[in-house]
Amino acid sequence: MMVTGWMKWGGMAALAALGWIASGLGTEHSLGAGQTAAVTTQEAQQVRPPRIQPGLDFAGTALPMERVGVRERMERELLIGTFRHSSTLLTLKRSGRWFPIIEPILVDSGIPLDFKYLSVIESGLANAVSPSDARGFWQFMAPAAEEFGLRVDRDVDERYDVEKATRAACAYLNEAHDRYGDWILAAASYNMGMAGLSRRMEQQGGAAYWDLHLNEETARYVYRLFATKQVMEQPELHGFRLEAEDWWSPLQTRDTVVVDAIDDLAALATSKGVSYNALKTLNPWLRSDRLTVGDDQYYVLKFPLR
Repeated sequence: MMVTGWMKWGGMAALAALGWIASGLGTEHSLGAGQTAAVTTQEAQQVRPPRIQPGLDFAGTALPMERVGVRERMERELLIGTFRHSSTLLTLKRSGRWFPIIEPILVDSGIPLDFKYLSVIESGLANAVSPSDARGFWQFMAPAAEEFGLRVDRDVDERYDVEKATRAACAYLNEAHDRYGDWILAAASYNMGMAGLSRRMEQQGGAAYWDLHLNEETARYVYRLFATKQVMEQPELHGFRLEAEDWWSPLQTRDTVVVDAIDDLAALATSKGVSYNALKTLNPWLRSDRLTVGDDQYYVLKFPLR
């Protein structure tokens, strides 16, 4: 965080820094007996909190601002999303590449488009690895990935395949929506699991997300979705100004269908006239130097478009 980063220096260094800053303030600075020099007063940086935009909703559900604690929790997430400059800028740039892939899959699966922001808060639109070993844009643990049809083994990890992982996430969200009849609860369950959320609802007698007292991470999760939507849909309003060339473009690729095992992916790349690095970058779900293909299976490899 930009405002608190200096605190990492430690207490003594922080105090020293404050003393140094304070010594430079004012209109005069002593240079010695009888000597003074004018110093222009430097105006402090003006930082204003972002406002919650009227009419903001997520998947058709508005924030219930009249409920206890809702405004404060939303403002917290908005502040974090607005002032984490480097990560927010990077996510905005990535969205130009990945939203055009994610959005049609959401539509085809009957999932509200706002759920593209779930992949943002899960991974920042990157093939991230969490401390608990959740992986990919949608942060599947291995058992859940396999439950929703993704292959996870030594050679292939389809959690790293954005298209297949998005379809798996959609399958989960549709199942959760069928269970709860509510997209907000479906989103919350993505963080803590349907079993855990249902247990809390039963224990606490709550019928809506806003009724529930949840663990810190899930208690913030839905607010992060609302805040991420607001910042990413109106970046200029929050101080992020990107020119047309700043957005990352979708990758231009050509596809090759593979129905037989490949024992040497480096040799395949050479035969296709591309580098091994390009092959692995465009197909991050390839986790070893080979590709095994089972009966009635096929895979689509992406290569650079020449």
